[in-house]
Parts: sequence; C-alpha cells; structure tokens
Amino acid sequence: MRPWEQVAVVGVPGTGKTSLCRAASQNSDYQHVNFGELMLEIAQRRGLATNLPEMFSLDLRIQHKIWETSALQIRDKKNILLDLHGLDHFREGYLISLPFEIIRPDIVIIIESSYEDIIKRRHADSLKKRIIQKQDTLIEHTKMLRLAMASASARLGCNLVILKNHNFEDCLKKLKTILSYQSENFKHK
Repeated sequence: MRPWEQVAVVGVPGTGKTSLCRAASQNSDYQHVNFGELMLEIAQRRGLATNLPEMFSLDLRIQHKIWETSALQIRDKKNILLDLHGLDHFREGYLISLPFEIIRPDIVIIIESSYEDIIKRRHADSLKKRIIQKQDTLIEHTKMLRLAMASASARLGCNLVILKNHNFEDCLKKLKTILSYQSENFKHK
C-alpha cells in the first residue's frame, strides 16, 4: 500500500488551490509544486521572461516548450501536489494545461469556490495581475474545467474528486483526508 504518488490539484485562478496545497504539504510527505512558478523559473533561466505576464505573452510555441520542459522535470517525482489551473481560458477558447500525456497523476482534485470568494482572492493577490471575469464567464470556465478533468481522468484511469472551498479550514481538512487515503483502498475493486 502507498499514498498517492502524484496528485494534481486544479482550479480556476482564485479558488485557493495554492494556499491549500501549501498548507497540506506542511508536515506531510508531499512536496508542493506550483506548475506556473516552475514554468517561470525555466523561462527566467532561458532569459525569455522575468514575470508571469511576460511569460504568458510569449509566442504559444515557446510557451508550449516551457510547459513541456516543466512537465518532463517532474514526470518521475513521487509524493507531489501538482498545483495548476488544469484548463486555461484564452480569447480563442480553452486549452487543457494538465500535461496528462507526460504526467500521469493518481488522482485529480478540482478545487471550486463561489464567484464572490474567487473575486475577493483575485483582488487580494497583489503579486499577480489577475483578470476579473464576469460571473457567467467564470461559471462557464468552471464547468469546462470539470468536463476537461473528467475526460482526462477517464483517459488516465485515475480518480477524480471535487472539493468546495467555501471554508478554508474545512476544505483543507477534506484535502488532507484524501491525501491520507491509501490509493488501493480508494479505487474500485
């Protein structure tokens, strides 16, 4: 029996997934890996960008190479909480950002929050330039994320869980409970 080796924690920006991953990884066997920060480190080392907005304004082919390099760096790591959006929203539409062809998580955990909570978190995050989406756009993004992660988890044969982050401490407790499950006990027999 073993704990989950790779856990993908996904959610639209502002759901609290990074704070939850940081808190859940403290005093645990899990290492928190923020995929966007890893991508930025690679872009900085290559002299391509100094911050996230610069990196995300690079040509999409360059962004894809950075994304792929990041995924390859963590592909074989064990006991990680991989923190990423899972699905990114652009003017042109949606793009799955979970690199499931390279990284095969044992479980995908979607973090969801209310529109009001997401907007509060986005306004409070002074380190990132957050786009403030309209409520209907954010609801659509959340629904599309669910569909994309359901498809990805079906293709991978991994578990999928949705956690509501209406209260940080309650959501953290549920996340820690899931992380403490033995993966063999969680899968269908």
